[in-house]
Amino acid sequence: MGAWDVGPFDNDTAADWCGDLQDADASERPELIRRTLATVAGQEGYLDSDVACEAIAAAAIVSAQRGGPAITSAYAPEFLRAGGGVEVPDDVVALAVRALDRVAGDDSEWRELWEEADAGDQAAAVFAPIRDALTR
Repeated sequence: MGAWDVGPFDNDTAADWCGDLQDADASERPELIRRTLATVAGQEGYLDSDVACEAIAAAAIVSAQRGGPAITSAYAPEFLRAGGGVEVPDDVVALAVRALDRVAGDDSEWRELWEEADAGDQAAAVFAPIRDALTR
């Protein structure tokens, strides 16, 4: 995982996914977010860190649309940093919570990589304000 920090957008995979979201037509963005979260929320077995990183970025975006932490990372989609938004259907909020729980759970390469780097608690702490906004 090419990561430079623990933030939801602070790795190569999330930054690339955000670029795809930026490039997508505005009408396609909600479905891209839904698909990304559904891939992780519904996956059984070992969870690859790349799909986990994409889901974390997607969940952070959903959270920001619901009053969660503001999106300020230079690696987040430009339209969001510029004050734009994306229409997030209500059912995607629950999907985002399930995806975050899956990423932080057992059989997650993302969790294992951060634990091996002795930063598991720090990386998981990034979830707290994002998840809190999603479950309000």
